[in-house]
Amino acid sequence: MSSPQVHRDTSVTMKLEIVVIPVSNVDTAKSFYANLGWRLDADFVAGDDYRVIQFTPPGSDCSVIFGKNVTAATPGSAQGLYLIVSDIEAARADLLGRGIQVSDAFHAGDVNIGPDEPYLFGRLRVNGLDPARASYRSFASFNDPDGNGWLFQEITARLPGRVDASAATFNSSADLAAALRRAAIAHGEHEKRTGGKHDENWPDWYANYIVREQTGESLPA
Repeated sequence: MSSPQVHRDTSVTMKLEIVVIPVSNVDTAKSFYANLGWRLDADFVAGDDYRVIQFTPPGSDCSVIFGKNVTAATPGSAQGLYLIVSDIEAARADLLGRGIQVSDAFHAGDVNIGPDEPYLFGRLRVNGLDPARASYRSFASFNDPDGNGWLFQEITARLPGRVDASAATFNSSADLAAALRRAAIAHGEHEKRTGGKHDENWPDWYANYIVREQTGESLPA
């Protein structure tokens, strides 16, 4: 006799909220992540054998947790932790201004196998920003004191279907301002193509451009 079929509700939301990172010295790690400018959400202690600290990066819905007896993973073993930014040069400058070492910007080459530390596009890191400044293609990396590996990835336009057009949002005023600047440049080209006349409907054009860019749809001409 077969087991009854279980119907699962695929509309149940599942939000990734916490990433646990292993550290060797809790106070050293706390100072480092505070220096990143991340928000301290919690620092709970229970006796001598348990402590948990939570930080949240600016604009992020996901937080990181570390502490004492919160994970059995080896300190420094968390790698490939990605922080999405809309301007990688500004993100690098911010870290450097805080006295934190961060790599030069790099991008993927024509091949993906080489001698470098692995990341999303393989083991070959070509120095400099992606020549076309294409979304998803420019990176920079840094480590915490234990060697847990973080990467910035610049994303300005999402792949199709990645974001619901009815739920397109911005996590910070800086991200929205950057999107407005890109829309302004594109709209300037649009006005040139339409005879250089002022477009009275520019707010609608901007809004359409920004939502299409974020949701991965084709951009208005």
